Amino acid sequence: MEGHLRLGDLPHVPDAITVNSRYLSRRGEPWFPIMGEFHYGRYPAAEWREELLKVRAGGVTVVATYVFWNLHEERRGVFDWSGDRDLRRFVTTCAELGLDVVVRIGPWGHGESRNGGFPDWVLEAGCVPRTDDPRYIELVRPLFEQIGSQLAGLTRKHGGPVVAVQVENELYDQPDHLVTLKRIAQAAGIDAPLWTATGWGRAQLPPDEVIPLFGGYPEAAWDTAHDGWPQQSRAHYFFGPGRDDDSIGADLRTTEVTGSDERHLARYPFATCELGSGMYTSYHRRPIIEAPDIVALGLVKLGSGSVWQGYYMYHGASQKIGALSTLQESHATGYPNDCPVINYDFQAPIGEYGQFRDSFHHLRLQHLWLACDGPDLATMALVMPPDAPDDTSDRKTLRWCVRSDGRSGFLFVNNHQPVETLPAHEEVQFTVELDGRELVVPRQPVTVPSGAYFVWPLARPVGGSMLLSATAQPMGVLDAGEPVHVFCQSADIPVELVFDAATVTDVEGPATVEHDGDRLLITDLAPGPGCLMRMRDASGARAAVLVLDAARALTAAMGQLWGAHRLVLSERPVVIEESRLVVYGQGSSDVRVFPAPASATRTDGVFGLLPAPASAGRVLDAKVEEVKQAGPVRRPVIDPASGRASAPTDADFDQAAVYRITIPREVFTDEEEVLLRLDWIGDVGRAYIGGRLVADQFWYGPAWEIGLRRFREEFLEHGIELRLLPLSEDAPVFISPLVRPTACPGGSVLELRSVTLTPVPRTVLIEEER
Repeated sequence: MEGHLRLGDLPHVPDAITVNSRYLSRRGEPWFPIMGEFHYGRYPAAEWREELLKVRAGGVTVVATYVFWNLHEERRGVFDWSGDRDLRRFVTTCAELGLDVVVRIGPWGHGESRNGGFPDWVLEAGCVPRTDDPRYIELVRPLFEQIGSQLAGLTRKHGGPVVAVQVENELYDQPDHLVTLKRIAQAAGIDAPLWTATGWGRAQLPPDEVIPLFGGYPEAAWDTAHDGWPQQSRAHYFFGPGRDDDSIGADLRTTEVTGSDERHLARYPFATCELGSGMYTSYHRRPIIEAPDIVALGLVKLGSGSVWQGYYMYHGASQKIGALSTLQESHATGYPNDCPVINYDFQAPIGEYGQFRDSFHHLRLQHLWLACDGPDLATMALVMPPDAPDDTSDRKTLRWCVRSDGRSGFLFVNNHQPVETLPAHEEVQFTVELDGRELVVPRQPVTVPSGAYFVWPLARPVGGSMLLSATAQPMGVLDAGEPVHVFCQSADIPVELVFDAATVTDVEGPATVEHDGDRLLITDLAPGPGCLMRMRDASGARAAVLVLDAARALTAAMGQLWGAHRLVLSERPVVIEESRLVVYGQGSSDVRVFPAPASATRTDGVFGLLPAPASAGRVLDAKVEEVKQAGPVRRPVIDPASGRASAPTDADFDQAAVYRITIPREVFTDEEEVLLRLDWIGDVGRAYIGGRLVADQFWYGPAWEIGLRRFREEFLEHGIELRLLPLSEDAPVFISPLVRPTACPGGSVLELRSVTLTPVPRTVLIEEER
């Protein structure tokens, strides 16, 4: 369907965005947004630019951000848009870096914020929030006018980056109120081609006014403290047309919404805003999220029909402490989850202090492919195989599907899910019919290992040749005097390329090439920097295929660098900035670049090697002084409203073990980050500088990292005071059985194993004229 949605850019906008029932378009061509959530108000403004460059380096093209009302109008009528709260500066910075923006304006937003983002005075104003109560609307109107002023000149009609606005969040049964909010926002000058609302929980939305956005998480910190894996999370590792997840926000719903179903969704494209690229820790439930849990979920949504990938949170953050109160969700404010006062790291691809996580690299590999083939994928429909699993308890049937336009497509396979391991599958072949031709992929049966997930191309062009199938995942296309199509090996599956023999000739490279009827097979490849196959199409035009091994592919970045679109391989994280390459972290490995720049004096396969100045590994022991041992272990406190364990109060920390940590000034050099790494076991930890709470953690296994750069002068003056509470062996909280202590002498455990400092240097490579 087309033309039914009351959305889209005005005709005069140069790269007009439009939307139909299947996908979005930009400049008249299909457009596939890759969106990552990053909260400006929860991160130091001085670091926004550097962190947004990291976000962009991960393949994200759209930044979503919440406007938390209680960050800007904590006292009624007194607005603050300064410093870290400067929305305009944040959106402007995004625009300067070529990033689009989605603004989630609330008024209620959730995001584990106090009162869902409402200032306390809204709840005391004698109105009915989140409804068309005129008393409530009059409170909202000034907020929206302020946001409109912040975004003035930054909307699309003025050439700005704001491509979408989300009203409210997790509102299930008030479609008219969503329209009211949209109209008030428009009257305040808030304008965008796309308006959205969260659609999960069978939400009733105003027809054709907003695009319903969906989500799915690998775990649920809002679930109870049971030992198992949340049932609803299983569904996100099975391909299928379903979009909804009624477990998101279910802990806040007091009634079951029954007025909507998925039949109306055929009017809208399959779009997401909260694919869990991590998970927060609530006091009572503290899951560990691994990179494959995130990336396999994202792949399943792509295979199932998503045309807009939105990740929450893509970049971790820190909750603010307001002038009147702390600003986290808590039992004390009537919410069912106690959250950390500060920590909102979310185990995100980029952490609370800018750390690169494994999930950053794994997701980037997916995003490189989408940057190239996303527009084509957006037009393709889901095709499910006849033997697809029909129950989320099925761990035996291999999960796969195809997205296709009838002529070409992509084959998706997922053999991973968290907690419950899936078995390897032997002697696997897939049969797919495209354009009247049957494809059997691969030609020789293979084993799909446990934990594998991948996407393979079907009947896709390589230059002017037709690649009928490949047992390798596409990554993108480079121009090296000829189009070079880059692929990577999937798990340990042998790479096989199958071409339409009538479309390819003169194949050269380190592999076995043979004809099989009307098909040309390329096998026995050894993926890596030198695995380049060159060929000509029927017209004589040249093209090439480069196949990387899986390990090196995870070190890959692509972008415009030194006047060309280049592929960079680096064991250290890199950020491409056109005229320079920024290398993060410690180490001494070379950076590999293809096409090779003029300054490269050595090669590795087709890559030129650039020596990145070595940054010697500096992991330093901090000076730790034990000031006080922990007092009696705190007994569990159960919140009567939710039935869940409550977090320790400020008073409980009077019984905490206290440590003082100091380091010499010379540890800090220039503007590099220094991570304080605490390897410990216990219940809850807090870090104070000069008596001010600056960081906290509900212990859940991984080391606690605190970035010191933003606290540098305070830290050097005062040091850090660490307060740690022991974990009771019978604490009614969920902690992964992989890390939870099983033996607690004396009935509790508290151990500070080590305290180290790790500088995170930035090395800048600039191409010199030769």
